[in-house]
Amino acid sequence: MTRSVTRPLPWTGRLAQPWLLLWRRLPLLDRWLVQELIGPLIFGVAAFTAVSLSVGAVFELVRRVAESGLPIDVALQVLLLELPSFLVLSFPMATLMATLLSYSKLSGNSELTALRSVGVPTWRMVVPALVIALVMTVLTFSFNEAIVPRTMVQAKATLNRAIGRAVAGEEKDNVLYSKFGTITAQDGSERKGLTHFFYAQRFNKGVMEDVTLLDLSRANQRVLLRADRAIWSEEEAEWEFQDGQVFVVPSDEDSPATAADFQRYQYPLGAEPLRAAKLPKDSTSLTIGQARTAERLLRESGDEQGARKMRVRIQEKVSFPAVCLVFGLMGSSLGARPQSRHSRSQGFGLTVLLIFGYYVLAFTFSSLGVKGTLPPLVTAWLPVLIGLGVGGALLRQASR
Repeated sequence: MTRSVTRPLPWTGRLAQPWLLLWRRLPLLDRWLVQELIGPLIFGVAAFTAVSLSVGAVFELVRRVAESGLPIDVALQVLLLELPSFLVLSFPMATLMATLLSYSKLSGNSELTALRSVGVPTWRMVVPALVIALVMTVLTFSFNEAIVPRTMVQAKATLNRAIGRAVAGEEKDNVLYSKFGTITAQDGSERKGLTHFFYAQRFNKGVMEDVTLLDLSRANQRVLLRADRAIWSEEEAEWEFQDGQVFVVPSDEDSPATAADFQRYQYPLGAEPLRAAKLPKDSTSLTIGQARTAERLLRESGDEQGARKMRVRIQEKVSFPAVCLVFGLMGSSLGARPQSRHSRSQGFGLTVLLIFGYYVLAFTFSSLGVKGTLPPLVTAWLPVLIGLGVGGALLRQASR
């Protein structure tokens, strides 16, 4: 009598075995629904990534190859580096389409009706879709925080080097920085206000060019410093101004103003102007920690509008991944309705309409936050809460 021996699959090593055991312990209903969701989810990620990548990157790179002589291998490298940023955009949309198509198919085949007949409530059928949506939420946040900022910086640097421009972050025009602090009056009293104003016409590879510095920290005099160059010394923690003039204007009208030329002049202003010059203009190139630093520098420099905009973007970086959960709830609730039938083309069209409606709502609240009408926390999270409320109402309707 022969005895059959079950051999492990080649890909199930020690690392895969715990996940395989966990998978087998799941209820059969959950495993079945997850398997139904995986295929449309992968299809949705591929479809939406291809569309957004073509519109957002491929056409521009093809134009640069044709007009600027960008090498094809460099264009492909830039395209691969920009790919994660478009994957992040496709994750919520793919979640919506996968849940809508999968549950519509099961409802159209009366499989969900059969589950209801044996006492399985609608909310229980939707649980696997919400788990998938939660996984996509974590994946989206991880991509946004750990991968996209690095790859976007590398993509810009690679493109700029290839077309003969300075590397991104090493060159910038019109660097402005305002420092606020304590101003000492002539009678010894102190008050808060603008203490320094720094302006450089150009920042080029660590060197500030054509620099003007106004010192207002003392009420009894004003110091104006102009130099051809200024270099930050990390060891001495001071700025070294080169080839310029310094003007001292006392507040007393009877005292004469003085001026002097210099070749080198040390000034302890701090490294904030250098950090402000290196800040990327696009918040997608920043992690949450870097965005918080940027917000602080903008706030300290007196750019309240820029600081408020950065606060909104910080909250949106946290709230954006939750869109996967919103779309997962809405898609599964719509698809789980009795007698719900959507073909792939109809499901794709409905997905586009829902995505368009949600992002119009999110963009409207974001604009209100940038203008200061609403707090950043409200502008970023209110669309998510509204979406969850709509999804909950759809789920309740599908449960009747």
